[in-house]
Amino acid sequence: MCNQSVRRAIAVVLGLCAGLVFQPAHAESPYLTLTTENYPPFNMQEPSTRRIVGISTDIVRELMVRAKVKYRMKFLPWQRAYDMALNETDTCVFSTTITEERKPLFKWVGPLVGNDWVFFGRAGTGIEINSLDDAREYTVGGYKGDAVAIYLEQQGFNLDLAAHDDVNPKKLQARRFELWASGNHLGPFLAAQAGVAITPLFTFRETQMGIACNRSVEDDLIGQLNTILEDLRAEGALNEIAARYQDTEQEISAAETQ
Repeated sequence: MCNQSVRRAIAVVLGLCAGLVFQPAHAESPYLTLTTENYPPFNMQEPSTRRIVGISTDIVRELMVRAKVKYRMKFLPWQRAYDMALNETDTCVFSTTITEERKPLFKWVGPLVGNDWVFFGRAGTGIEINSLDDAREYTVGGYKGDAVAIYLEQQGFNLDLAAHDDVNPKKLQARRFELWASGNHLGPFLAAQAGVAITPLFTFRETQMGIACNRSVEDDLIGQLNTILEDLRAEGALNEIAARYQDTEQEISAAETQ
């Protein structure tokens, strides 16, 4: 009888332990680290609050809210922001130009926004650019790690690369190079901030930008975020977010004509 009671007690204990081991844990909300850079009007910091804002930023925040994803957002130099998403688990970087070379390196949410690449010159320049080949005879300004600079480097251009794009309007003004390659929104924004008058000479590529996530991010989450993004697009929410920054665009255009 004693042995039978002991065996029963052991069986009960083992059953309880098995229940503890195999009982499914409550699913926790996903957590992402989101890195970004200064690329107005898509991602930038408010001078007074240092809060990260912009067209892409607002879209990303709405995606996280709707998907119930916990996150932290870090504002960094581009190369560091990009490398973190490439190498660190549960990390994504935006706004990232979607290129054939980058596609297999990440899992993607997007596209978020369009972003054309433009050659800019000093206001009043006599340079005429009607094709990519027309620009080959000139030194072109850009910044390290940027998709625009990488593309032109692959095309054999002579580049003058800075650590950050915001110094390039002054370098263009000082004739450190003849052409500056930048985004169709970013270039005028940075030039206006620097008080430098520029003129767009030629749009040499149309591109789109998205969220590039480390390969460790779950496929289900990537799928969910892309579904929510399409819902936002269908609702007209993406256009509404872009409209919040129209005043900024108009201020830039006014500064260019002064």
